[in-house]
Amino acid sequence: MNQPATASVEAAITARLHDALAPTHLIVENESHLHAGHLGDDGSGESHFAVEVESAAFAGLNRVARQRLVNQALADLLATRIHALRMKVRAPGES
Repeated sequence: MNQPATASVEAAITARLHDALAPTHLIVENESHLHAGHLGDDGSGESHFAVEVESAAFAGLNRVARQRLVNQALADLLATRIHALRMKVRAPGES
């Protein structure tokens, strides 16, 4: 699902992860304010994010494979609008 360029990056991340992974739990946090003035800060206030995703799609996959699924869902945003993405990924029932 492509979001218009005017949509917030946070909203686009949320929508894409819902579409791709049908999460049972999802938190998207904009951490850009923690990186203001640092390398990768584009001044938009939407360049650094953290996501916490719980999805049945992760069952039986290792951490790297889970992160790849997230990266695939956000590929064009990672290439153009997201400088950094911190992830916590788990299957239902995991802590």
